[in-house]
Amino acid sequence: MTIEIREGRGVGELKDHIHLHLEHLGPAVIKERLPGIQETVRIFSNVDVTREPIPVLPTVHYNMGGVPCNVNGDVITRARGSGTVVPGLMAVGEAACVSVHGANRLGSNSLLDLVIFGREAARHCASTLKPGAALKPLARGAGDEAVARVERLRNATGARPTAQIRLEMQQIMQAHAAVFRTGETLAAGCHKLAACFESFSDVGLSDRGMVWNTDLIETLELENLLGQATATIHSAADRQESRGAQAREDFPERDDRNWLKHSLCWVEAPGKVRLDYRPVQLHTLTDEVESVAPKARTY
Repeated sequence: MTIEIREGRGVGELKDHIHLHLEHLGPAVIKERLPGIQETVRIFSNVDVTREPIPVLPTVHYNMGGVPCNVNGDVITRARGSGTVVPGLMAVGEAACVSVHGANRLGSNSLLDLVIFGREAARHCASTLKPGAALKPLARGAGDEAVARVERLRNATGARPTAQIRLEMQQIMQAHAAVFRTGETLAAGCHKLAACFESFSDVGLSDRGMVWNTDLIETLELENLLGQATATIHSAADRQESRGAQAREDFPERDDRNWLKHSLCWVEAPGKVRLDYRPVQLHTLTDEVESVAPKARTY
């Protein structure tokens, strides 16, 4: 097989410039050895791999980190120090950041977050919850905000389809917040994404139904993704170093002196964010295991 990479115009602009060639293998070999790839490419890209190259493009921005919590899975609210526990609210797995190894970078780390701290969360529940205990009464109007959000979007009559806004968001993130970044590209991306996010107020749905409404589900997802994208790109622009999946070409070195800390981001409105930081937990809570000092990855 052959991989063809054509030169892009700038940082992150690799869209439609990477192709994987299989056609020289011959139809018989492809059908016998690579039937899954052949079918997947035909379905999703409408490409016949016996005649055309496969377009290759990164698919998603991977969320690293999550809701700040302690070793028991209790969600904490304050940015600095140990934090204040939110009673009754817990997070575990890739939705949580326990801070034992940074912020959920690799698959094995994600398993640690789920298996180890999932077990600790279960133990915590078993020791603190009382069977048959009465639940606190719900506040007046509890749930009204969530219902109002669904109804607002289900009845949205704006001029922009969900798919159009989503594609624009994807293109902005791919062009301006790819793995290789600069402050200039990130700043431009923040500005463009804010405009894209703002345009969501003009979203329009074609399906008003209450049963199997995929148009509504995709619109709810898009609103969440716009917030996630905003937090991602602003946090990246703020972090002036290279670490993990961020390669800042204007700050190529890892900087533990200034940036060995978690970024916390509150998205308050399109393009308006509030940033703070949380210390990385560098010490174990037991005398049986020594802490492993952080070090740069070198390959």
